[in-house]
Amino acid sequence: MNERVDVDMWFDPICPWAWLTSRWLLEVERVREVDVRFRVMSLSVLNQGRKLSEQYQELMRTGWGPVRVCIAVQQRYGSDAVRTLYTALGTRIHLGKQKLGPELYRAALTDAGLDPALAAAAEDTGLDAALRESHEAGMRPVGTDVGTPVVHAPGPDGRPVAFFGPVVTPAPKGEAAGRLWDGVLLVAGTPGFFELKRSRDLDPIFD
Repeated sequence: MNERVDVDMWFDPICPWAWLTSRWLLEVERVREVDVRFRVMSLSVLNQGRKLSEQYQELMRTGWGPVRVCIAVQQRYGSDAVRTLYTALGTRIHLGKQKLGPELYRAALTDAGLDPALAAAAEDTGLDAALRESHEAGMRPVGTDVGTPVVHAPGPDGRPVAFFGPVVTPAPKGEAAGRLWDGVLLVAGTPGFFELKRSRDLDPIFD
């Protein structure tokens, strides 16, 4: 029997592609010897100072809220609670198409069995130092020309690997999820391997 290993995925709750990757990783937990921890990065931090469309700028302005709430939960309750909150947030944001804001944060915190008063953390800039620290920990091994999701894991030879993605829709289930995991680790663990990509011709499929 292989020992179970820890895998870390950095997410921003507003990213639909990260949401799909997270649901895939939960399937991977079922069919491979891995335990997934969800950690916070921020597209709002990543895109500071970049030229963006007005629509995307507005998304980045509102995007500070949910990641601050996640950091507040991390500080009070720990990483297991972040995992639960991410599922609650993602279900409302990506499946329920609910608008970002205090009502959504309170509802998601309640869904996760956490203190709904932590919704106020969305406006707390005092959390930004911890947010940036978490963000940097995730992005440091992969650089800043990628976004979320970012995954850190032990490679096939046991050495750590880190990569952006995979970007996939819909999220594979069962052994299909495991086979994708095996393949991703194989290429990520190859020295000098940087990119495998093709144009997306599907929007996110949530099923």
